[in-house]
Amino acid sequence: MTSDETTALFAQLVEEGVLTEADSVFWELLTPQRARRLVEVLKRRTRYITVVLEAVDDGHNQAAVLRSADAFGVQEVSIVEGRASFSPSEGVSKGAHKWLTIRKHPDIHAAVRFLREQGYRIWASRLDDNAVPLEAVDLSQPAAFLFGNEHAGLSEEALALADGSFIVPMVGFVQSLNISVAAAITLYTVTRRAREVAGDRYPLTTEEQRAVLQTWLRTATPKTRRVAQELARKATEW
Repeated sequence: MTSDETTALFAQLVEEGVLTEADSVFWELLTPQRARRLVEVLKRRTRYITVVLEAVDDGHNQAAVLRSADAFGVQEVSIVEGRASFSPSEGVSKGAHKWLTIRKHPDIHAAVRFLREQGYRIWASRLDDNAVPLEAVDLSQPAAFLFGNEHAGLSEEALALADGSFIVPMVGFVQSLNISVAAAITLYTVTRRAREVAGDRYPLTTEEQRAVLQTWLRTATPKTRRVAQELARKATEW
């Protein structure tokens, strides 16, 4: 992509309402390759599918789920902390946390209440008699997938609040997967299906794209971060 193409892309985004003229100060600091990549990823992001981690304490598991969310285009992840604080391993996440909207909730009740207000159907990861295979999960409306603690699984409160439960079908002797592996398989499967089921409802809205891209522009590189900090400092002085 040439600099002229980058300028044309910015003008297109402004016309679409994804950016404003004021964002040019950050856009101009990007290389053409970075600018194109940001837009390519943005256009494939979704809030139609989201994931919730309840008391997932291991930093490696936390980071691996974030990395999977980013890889499969899931923009938002909700967190309910357990015994350990939410502190994903940077070596595992590979910076995925920078590109996601991470929402922390004080407890599972608050998390589910927030998700219901956003129109999500709540699905709990659990092996039980009523659980449906992952491929059979109803995706006719936005879906949130709950994953629990590495050892205890989801709490009784979370299970009671869920609309249904699901399993990742397995044919081996071991009938459970590591939380990060289960989340990765789940997100791969449901995002692929949801694109077809949801159609135009799947991508981010224009308003959602604007909020995400404006955040990305301000954090994309050390230069854009410095400019954002300087502008914020000046704003407090006015």
